[in-house]
Amino acid sequence: MVVEKEMLKKGLNKKELGKENFIKEIWNWKEKYGGTIVHQLKRLGVSCDWGRERFTLDEVCSKAVREAFVRLFEKGYIYKGKQIINWCPRCQTALSDLEVKHQEILGKLYYLRYYFEDKNNFITVATTRPETILADSAVAVNPKDERFKKFIGKKVFIPIINRLIPVIKDERANLEFGTGALKVTPAHDQLDYLIGKEHNLLEITVIDEAGKMNKNAGQYQGLDRFQCRENFIKDLEKIGALEKIEDYRHSPGYCDRCAAIIEPYLSSQWFMSMNELVKPAISAVKEGKIKFIPERFSKVYLYWMENIRDWCISRQLWWGHPIPVWECISCGKFLAYREDPKTCKSCGSANISPDPDVLDTWFSSGLWPFSTLGWPENTPELKYYYPSSSLLTAREIIFLRVARMIIFGLEFMRDIPFKEVYIHSTILNQEGRRMSKSLGTGIDPLELFDKYGVDATRFGLTLETEQGQDIWFSEERLNLARNFANKIWNAARFILQNTKDYKDNHPLESYSLNFIDKWILSALQRVIKEVSSHLEVYEFAVSARILYDFFWDDFCDWYLEIAKLFLIKEKEKTQKILIFVLENFLKLLHPFMPHLSEKIWQIKEEKNFLINSPWPEINLNLIFNEEESQFKLLRKFIRGIRNLRSEIKINPANKIRIEILGEENLIKEIFQFKELIFSLAGVFEIKEISQRPKIALSFVLEALEVFLPLEKDLLNQEIVRKEKELEDLEKNIERINQKLRNQDFLTKAPQEILEKEKNKLKNYNLLKNKIKERLKDLE
Repeated sequence: MVVEKEMLKKGLNKKELGKENFIKEIWNWKEKYGGTIVHQLKRLGVSCDWGRERFTLDEVCSKAVREAFVRLFEKGYIYKGKQIINWCPRCQTALSDLEVKHQEILGKLYYLRYYFEDKNNFITVATTRPETILADSAVAVNPKDERFKKFIGKKVFIPIINRLIPVIKDERANLEFGTGALKVTPAHDQLDYLIGKEHNLLEITVIDEAGKMNKNAGQYQGLDRFQCRENFIKDLEKIGALEKIEDYRHSPGYCDRCAAIIEPYLSSQWFMSMNELVKPAISAVKEGKIKFIPERFSKVYLYWMENIRDWCISRQLWWGHPIPVWECISCGKFLAYREDPKTCKSCGSANISPDPDVLDTWFSSGLWPFSTLGWPENTPELKYYYPSSSLLTAREIIFLRVARMIIFGLEFMRDIPFKEVYIHSTILNQEGRRMSKSLGTGIDPLELFDKYGVDATRFGLTLETEQGQDIWFSEERLNLARNFANKIWNAARFILQNTKDYKDNHPLESYSLNFIDKWILSALQRVIKEVSSHLEVYEFAVSARILYDFFWDDFCDWYLEIAKLFLIKEKEKTQKILIFVLENFLKLLHPFMPHLSEKIWQIKEEKNFLINSPWPEINLNLIFNEEESQFKLLRKFIRGIRNLRSEIKINPANKIRIEILGEENLIKEIFQFKELIFSLAGVFEIKEISQRPKIALSFVLEALEVFLPLEKDLLNQEIVRKEKELEDLEKNIERINQKLRNQDFLTKAPQEILEKEKNKLKNYNLLKNKIKERLKDLE
């Protein structure tokens, strides 16, 4: 489709170019853009064995496709038949049901009169496709419909062409649609085709492969189907056969390739019988041999598989795997061959002709788990790699590809192709549209890589991937991830600079660990456990968030600040812990940010690759639950003090006195951390008191009350600050009042601006009252 569009821009079409030259153009496009995709994947850090790269039309895959087709043909699963199929007049090819996208539109419902032979009475039929009336073979009514019982067995004239057709009874005539009477067009509708077969009705085609009316359409021959509709309705109106037209919401099918409205079309095609083939594939999911993640998609899979129709596998295209069938002109047989034949293997005649069609692309895709490994040969790769563990894919190809992989795996390999199917999120653009190359709604990942960095793009997207939920793409998370990457780099640089002289001569267990050591090491063990367990169940966003919170909050904001003190007092042990935490964090980070983590690792290790390192394991000897709980208390205490300082804008250089009142055990615990509190909260004294101070800021922590006494200097500073705040606020209030007193402003300003100003005034007055109350308390 893309190559055709490019050629049209140059004033060429594929028929003028010819099949051979057109296929050359597609190969050129494949080499150019296939290489682009691989380049993007490599930049993204996808760790594939690129020496094993495969393309669907590679010789090894083509051989597998042919072998699979012949085996299915010889078993009787593949047959040629004339059925109603989905036909794209633009691409001029058959489509499977899954290649048709249904989209709701506001269309028209036409009510048309079919007159009986007496020319006096009529029956009214409703349709959205009046041009197909020319191919009608009957009018069906439901036998339960009392209104139409008397008409069953009679005949009516098709308007304009005046061909007589019978009124038949059939329970599939929908009482709720239109008038309840159904026009039956076996060659142009799937349901009508089934009714026609049962009632032995004529199959008349009036629309050709290009979407134009054929000779059976009489005076409308040669018209486009939609032009015919327009002309036909005008003619019906002239003869009084058009009763009315109503607006009607319905969902026609569109070609997934070119977005043309598809035509249900009676055509001779190759089909695969699915009833027997799907049974093992249904059992594999029902018995839990294959699991879908999220689990709800297994229901989607099973519903489709249990209601499956035979698969139309032929396509009237030039690009794809040729159908390996030859028709013998002498004996009339269609036979499948593993190698191109010279004579018919049935009668020996050389008068044979290859089938002109190609296979549906999803036929070869369904063989992918084993065709790429050399099947049908029993190669070492096939023995080693099949079945694989997981398939990561998108929900829109569960039926197109996943189901067929399972069907073919069980049919040809007698084993499932994978144990788990992870359905990842769909990325939508800011308008909520699916990102797509063909729709032009995608974003070039290389542009994001250049703007934010590859690892930040990876991590930012991962943070948004809630299981099975669509992502409304925003660059906000990518910016957050870039800041995180910078944080990691700066922290790692600090650690590496401060551990240059470290000689790793002693195991961690040989050191005497203090409270802070135990806390950070225990927190790390918790992170190892949680990240690993969430990755096991494909909860990537949860794992990423845990890593982000641990490194930014626990490690950088707290431990590194404390470590700066310890590097003076307990240098070697602190160096050991810094390196230990950094190494384990880089291993956990590597799946998310492979380039950054590997770069830092290489600076430290020089020779050994991080990607070859073992995944971190929990060390039970480094879990200290009591110390983790104690640090939570300490952190809340320090944050509370910092909030009090911030509330009254105390200069960071100025030390403060803190008073505490409450449960004795908690007070003792706080006094244990006195030195850390002094360093991290800007405190010079912590004092236990027996009653609340008269003037103080405070907060409550469990059974503890913490006070910042407002001594004279602090008190005066706060009063001056609040008075200045009040003064600025009153100026703003007066400014808005002046606006709202101005008649010119009131008459000319839009209503939303007036409301905005009134809301501002209301909020300013509320804030003014709060400041006045605060000043009253301070005084």
